Amino acid sequence: MRYAIYFAATADDSLMLLGNAWLGRDTFTGNPLPQPGIEGLSQARVAELTSSPRRYGFHGTLKAPFFLREGETENTLVSACEDFASSIAPFEIQKLGVNRLGKFLALTPDQDEPDLKAFAGLCVRHFDKFRAPLSDADLERRRKSGLSPKQDAYLQDWGYPYIFDEFRFHMTLSNKLDAEKEAEFLTESACAFFAKVTGNRRRCSHFGLYVEPEPGAPFQVQKIFELTGGTAPCNVQFPDDSLTRKENV
Repeated sequence: MRYAIYFAATADDSLMLLGNAWLGRDTFTGNPLPQPGIEGLSQARVAELTSSPRRYGFHGTLKAPFFLREGETENTLVSACEDFASSIAPFEIQKLGVNRLGKFLALTPDQDEPDLKAFAGLCVRHFDKFRAPLSDADLERRRKSGLSPKQDAYLQDWGYPYIFDEFRFHMTLSNKLDAEKEAEFLTESACAFFAKVTGNRRRCSHFGLYVEPEPGAPFQVQKIFELTGGTAPCNVQFPDDSLTRKENV
């Protein structure tokens, strides 16, 4: 089993309801959902163009999927999530928008969001003790995407290359879109579909523990945690050497 710490909300939150419907799967129950019709694309093609984010479930990555380190259990991970949630205060972001992220379509912030970036960094650090070291095969697979020296160092030390100053928050809405016309169809439809949750300030008060029961299986929500602490993410302090460490330290 693999686990992941993801930006998410409760099952009745409009963002989750719309995201699940767009991808065609309820990440809480695992049940399939009808996807919106998109002019210019068949339903089968829409399903094909959203297959990868559908498997991972609607989310924003905070701590990328990982196997549990030897000696750790799901119960200890859940307890750590509860402790973490009780120490961090909810925060706000200005707004999310439907944007092109390279060749992918995603919901992303329209401006810099310091608390969101700090919160993601806290998740990377706080939950790393639960992560088993990456295998050589995993390292090789990640390196095929062409990483910078800094990203490669993050991959080796923290199990994922796009963290800290390399982090860019996104909630993926599509596979890689190589056909520009299809990308235009999806973008136009997504802008209308997510209009209720874009362009407005959003209070971020939850995160989720997702689980992949077996290799290749769809990720599902294991539990949603509410932030109830008193310290804003940007105000949490870590030692100066917390960004430079080795895999098994």
